[in-house]
Amino acid sequence: MFHRLVVAVLAALSLAACSDRITPVSPSLRPGAALADRVPLSTARLVRQLAASRGIVRLPRKPHVRRELVRLGQALAFDKILSGNRDISCMTCHLPAFATGDGKSLAVGQGGIGLGPGRERPDGAFIPRNAPPLFNMNAMMHLFWDGRVSVDDAGNFHTPAGAQLTPEMTRVFEFGAISALGLFPVTNRSEMRAALGDNEIANVPDSDLTGIWAALMHRLGTIPKYREMFEEAYPGTKFKDMTFAHASNAIAGFIVDQFTFANTPWDRFLAGNDYALSDEQLTGAQTFLTLKCSICHTGSTFSDEQFHDVAVAQIGPGEGNGPSGLDDFGRLNVTGIATDLYRFRTTPLRNVELSGPYGHDGAVTTLRGFVEHYSESDTKLFAYDVTQLEPRLQGTLLNTQTAILAQRDTLLNGVVLTDALVDQLMAYMSALTDPAARDLSRTVPRRVPSGLPVDRP
Repeated sequence: MFHRLVVAVLAALSLAACSDRITPVSPSLRPGAALADRVPLSTARLVRQLAASRGIVRLPRKPHVRRELVRLGQALAFDKILSGNRDISCMTCHLPAFATGDGKSLAVGQGGIGLGPGRERPDGAFIPRNAPPLFNMNAMMHLFWDGRVSVDDAGNFHTPAGAQLTPEMTRVFEFGAISALGLFPVTNRSEMRAALGDNEIANVPDSDLTGIWAALMHRLGTIPKYREMFEEAYPGTKFKDMTFAHASNAIAGFIVDQFTFANTPWDRFLAGNDYALSDEQLTGAQTFLTLKCSICHTGSTFSDEQFHDVAVAQIGPGEGNGPSGLDDFGRLNVTGIATDLYRFRTTPLRNVELSGPYGHDGAVTTLRGFVEHYSESDTKLFAYDVTQLEPRLQGTLLNTQTAILAQRDTLLNGVVLTDALVDQLMAYMSALTDPAARDLSRTVPRRVPSGLPVDRP
C-alpha cells in the first residue's frame, strides 16, 4: 500500500514527534481557533519537504490576458453560433454552475434538451466521455482524456488535425495546448456539428477540418459585432486575414483568465503559512504524500500528465473500439501502442471536490467513491455498482473487466485503504479547493453577439 519511502518517512515522523516545538495558533491566522490549540510545526515542515520531493509545487503565475481577448473568448465560448444547428455552445457541457462540467457521467451533445444533470436527448445518445473541468488549463500540456491535443517542451503542437493545423495557425496561439482545444469540439458531429444534411457546417466532409473552420469563420463574419470584436482582440489584423485559430485562442484566453485558481489552503500552506490547513487537512496531506497517490498526482496541477489504467469500469457508447464497438481503448487510439490500451490521463486534483462525476467515463459518481476505488481496485471493478448511474446508462456496463485488469497500472497492486485513510485523503482534497471556484456565475455573459440564448442553469 505504501511507497518505499513510507518507512523512512514514518521513522522521521516518530523522531520529530519527540522534539516538536509546540506553538500556539494565532487567532488572526486561524479565525475562531482557541488559544489552547497547538500545531506541531515539524509536521508542517515535513509535509513541505515531502511535497517538494514529489514535485508538488504551486501553480505557475497566470499569464496576462488582454481584456478584449477575454471578452471575445467569453462570447465565443457561450455562443451557440459555433454549433452546426445553433443549439449548443462550448459551455453547455462546461457549465459554470457545475464547476465547468455538467454534473453528468457522460455529456449530452448537440440535439440535447435541458442543462446539467437533467440534460438528455430524445434518442438517449451520450458523448462517449465525461466532460472534464476547465480549471488551470494553462498549466496542462496534454488535453482531453486521451491526450490527443498536446504541446511538447519545444512548443510543437500534436493534434488530430495533423498538417491541417498550420504553422501560421499555431503562431496565433498564446497559451499553450489550451489554445488548440477549441478547434476540435466544433468538428465533432455528436458534440457540436450535427449530422450530414443538417446544416452547412455539417455538410463539409469530416476529413476537411480546414473547410469546417473556414465555414465557421464565414458564419461569424456575417455578424458585424464579431468582426469588430475580433479586430479589437487582435490589433493590426483584419478579420478577413484570420482563421479559426484566432477564435480558439480567444476561447483559451477566456478560460485561462477566468478559471485559473491558485488561492487554495494548500497554496497558502506552500507559501509559508503553517496554519493555512486544518489539523485534519495537514494529516491528510501527510497521508497523501506518503501513499502512492502522490506518485501520479504530482506537479502544480496534481497530474503527472501521463496515462494510466486504474481499472475504471467502461460504460456508455464507447469510442467505437472492440468487437462491440462500445469499448474505449483510451490512449491507444492516439498512439497505436498496445501498452496504451485503457490508459487515460491522470486527473488533476485542484477543485476536484467540485467536479464530479469521476473517471474518463464518469463511472464513479462521488469523490469518496473514486478514492475508495483505488483500494483493491480489482475487486471494486468486478463489483461495480451500476445503480449509481442515471437510468439510461445503467444497462451500458461493458463486460471487459478482465481485459482492463490485465493492463492495470502495477502501482495499484496491493493497495488497500482503510476507512480512516480515506477520511484523511478526503480532508486533504478539501484543501485543494479555491473558495473563488465555488461560485462562477460572474463568468456568464448576459448576451452574445449572435442573439442566441445563453445557457444559464
